[in-house]
Amino acid sequence: MLVAAAVCPAPPLLVPEVAAGAAAELGDARTACSDALAVLAASRPDLLVVVGAAEEGESGPYPQGADGSFRRFGVGVDVRLGDRDKNRDGDGDGDGGAGARPLPPSLAVGAWLLDHARWGAAPLEALAVPEALDTDRCLRTGRELAARAARVALLVMGDGSACRTVKAPGYLDERAAPFDAAAALALADADTAALAALDAGLARELQAAGRAPWQVLAGAAEGAGLGGRLLYEDAPYGVGYFVAAWS
Repeated sequence: MLVAAAVCPAPPLLVPEVAAGAAAELGDARTACSDALAVLAASRPDLLVVVGAAEEGESGPYPQGADGSFRRFGVGVDVRLGDRDKNRDGDGDGDGGAGARPLPPSLAVGAWLLDHARWGAAPLEALAVPEALDTDRCLRTGRELAARAARVALLVMGDGSACRTVKAPGYLDERAAPFDAAAALALADADTAALAALDAGLARELQAAGRAPWQVLAGAAEGAGLGGRLLYEDAPYGVGYFVAAWS
């Protein structure tokens, strides 16, 4: 059963070394992410699953101990999804290791946030879902995740529209602000029906990579009775970034 969730944006710019001289611009977002992760820890989960969007070839499960890197962004920063020397039974075998698939960027940012927060509250794993995954499959995936343990927490990594301004990666689209406003309201209210109602086709046109992970969250939270708080909302680079905590 889902007992808590944190929703965080997934830009590599959250990592100060990647942002370099612009690191301070996302300082409030980092602080909000830390606050959301504290809500996860306080929920005393048996299992934490990090969920993020990825390209089709990078989708699928990633075990505790999986490695990631921000070297593709020009900095020598490596991350690890939890402690590879401990698997979920704590017997020291670990699931990660040489030859394992590297974490896609969204999950690498999640791993960085967890490391920054010194996560140790529960075993963890990750799931990358294709950005184009249809809503029904997202909801079904979320339900399956929620059934994995008696107390499940999710760290959901995803951005809103990348079409908020003329300087945004997707240029300006007048539909972007209303789409993001609807997503922000749903995240603030822990409104699973509103998240499930987000249009997958429109999200694709608006380059909203968070749509699929958010809908996985909607499926996981069905019937859980969680309340929500929106801790951060901004579009500093023409991309909608949100931080929310559900508990």
